[in-house]
Amino acid sequence: MTHKIAILGASGYTGAELVRLIATHPTMEITALSADRKAGMTMGAVFPHLRHLTLPTLVRIEEIDFADVDLVFCALPHATSQEVIAGLPRHLKVVDLSADFRLRDPVEYEKWYGKPHAAPELQKEAVYGLTEFYRDEIRGARLVAGTGCNAATGQYAIRPLIEAAVIDLDEIVIDLKAAVSGAGRSLKENLLHAELSEGYQAYAAGGTHRHLGEFDQEFSKAAGRPVQVQFTPHLIPANRGILATVYLRGDAAAVHDALAKAYENETFIKVLPMGEHPSTKHVRGSNFVHIGVVADRLPGRVMVIAALDNLTKGSSGQALQNANLMLGGEETAGLMLAPVFP
Repeated sequence: MTHKIAILGASGYTGAELVRLIATHPTMEITALSADRKAGMTMGAVFPHLRHLTLPTLVRIEEIDFADVDLVFCALPHATSQEVIAGLPRHLKVVDLSADFRLRDPVEYEKWYGKPHAAPELQKEAVYGLTEFYRDEIRGARLVAGTGCNAATGQYAIRPLIEAAVIDLDEIVIDLKAAVSGAGRSLKENLLHAELSEGYQAYAAGGTHRHLGEFDQEFSKAAGRPVQVQFTPHLIPANRGILATVYLRGDAAAVHDALAKAYENETFIKVLPMGEHPSTKHVRGSNFVHIGVVADRLPGRVMVIAALDNLTKGSSGQALQNANLMLGGEETAGLMLAPVFP
């Protein structure tokens, strides 16, 4: 059976990544693509690396006939998805790649995003899209909220350790490096080549990054009590990839064992042998996560290092993995591409 797919916001990086992945999917067909400023253009004109594909022309959302569409990927900007998804036909399954439905509590959403949620009833319905931890709920969901790419990286490194009770919950520090594509495709002065290249800077320091809302929500749920982490992201002059170094208090062997057991049957998450370090180069363009554990010279201290591709496993690959489950298909379909190296 072929499922008909629409992608809203296809002219952004995550939209293009969805097209790239679905192009070889065995049971999905893209029947509609939307854009705002680029409506009327072909995907090949917007993204020349996709010019070999036969795809629908980009149109405005209101021009799409959703009658025969089975699932919609919503790759729109934050705060835009709420109203758009609220107006979609109820028969549609929806995977939202924005931040609009990640936080369950409307008060927390307003705290982190600065405005009241425009679709609180849908917010209650949404399932958090960290696939490996919400697989059963995702299978039966109509609306799945994709995680933040930084939030996904940190959770893959830490969440099993909270559940296994092998770390001190009050001493968690996440030092994360993120590539520039995570900021989207819109023109921004600080992302110009002359501003960004040859540099390396922290941003949203001191507990202001919005993904902290996800960490608070998910880690506290896993622990059964409030958990707050220290988190500082850094912008690096690379196109793709996230590397998180997490500093913890705990026994390194117990930490490695807990991660290995948690992920032993997971296709996309690879725990490296003790002491090995992952690299963003080793997961580039793929849906894989590599996790390494290193004992610190200080007794009782340990580092967990996680790497993933922010556009694939951190966003569009995760979205496709969730869509596969929602449509009753093979979870790995369209996602077994090997990383691109070097």
